[in-house]
Amino acid sequence: MDNIIRFESISDYNSFNNNETLHPLVSVVDLSKASPRQGSKMYFGFYTIFLKDIKCGDLVYGRHTYDYQEGTLVFIAPGQVAGVNSNGETYQPKGYALLFHPDLIHGTPLGKHIQDYTFFSYQFHEALHLSERERKIVLDCFSKIEYELEHAIDKHSKKLIVSNIELFLNYCTRFYDRQFITRDNVHKGILERFEYLLNGYFETDKPQTIGLPSVAWCAGELNLSAGYFGDLVKKETGRTAQEYIQSKVIDVAKERIFDESKSVSEIAYGLGFKYPQHFTRLFKQRVGHSPNEYRMLN
Repeated sequence: MDNIIRFESISDYNSFNNNETLHPLVSVVDLSKASPRQGSKMYFGFYTIFLKDIKCGDLVYGRHTYDYQEGTLVFIAPGQVAGVNSNGETYQPKGYALLFHPDLIHGTPLGKHIQDYTFFSYQFHEALHLSERERKIVLDCFSKIEYELEHAIDKHSKKLIVSNIELFLNYCTRFYDRQFITRDNVHKGILERFEYLLNGYFETDKPQTIGLPSVAWCAGELNLSAGYFGDLVKKETGRTAQEYIQSKVIDVAKERIFDESKSVSEIAYGLGFKYPQHFTRLFKQRVGHSPNEYRMLN
């Protein structure tokens, strides 16, 4: 898997999988038409969503391997490198892929808020696991897009294709919300680890050496992508991960303020703030009093 196959255009990937190119900027690929092959790394210059019907090789993204099974959706943003590790064995791809180039959605409502679909930044082990009913809805969306691609191009084509892609992505947002709920026990374990991670952070010298804990750092420590982690915390707590971290910082600060042997500046530096005034501003925003006022009141 050392060599990377680059797919800069939709037609490149269609040709690789023995599919006809019906539109230069969008395609629904039937992977079963592809010739048997061995695993390789692939660069995608466009949005790619895989729906696998059966297990066939282990998806590799970065340093992570995701052995995903039937009925799983994986999302890849333009510029990402992914691949399949078949352990040197030849395999027959199965399932479908929806591809669309950023140029397709420029100037459309979808193009203006494509960044809202944060699952394009998720790692493969954070893939969307579909129920049979959800899988049928996904295939129906693919079918509608395919119908438009096979239809003679007219003034309605682009609007209908993009609208159906947006409909599909909105369904995926709903399905991910369902997955956050149905995997509640797993997620509660992550939140407990997050809380434990933050508690431990302020008991070490990390604030002085690293600074305030960032969302990306916490996600990395929990082996999650920042996007998935942020969405999970928001769904479970109603607060962003950044707000959750800030709340923990304030809780620790309240305890330390009672140590009158330390100045507010020393407390700020001890928490990881580069500038004491930033600590004072955040504390007043969250508590309603400055650190010195809080110390005097209590």
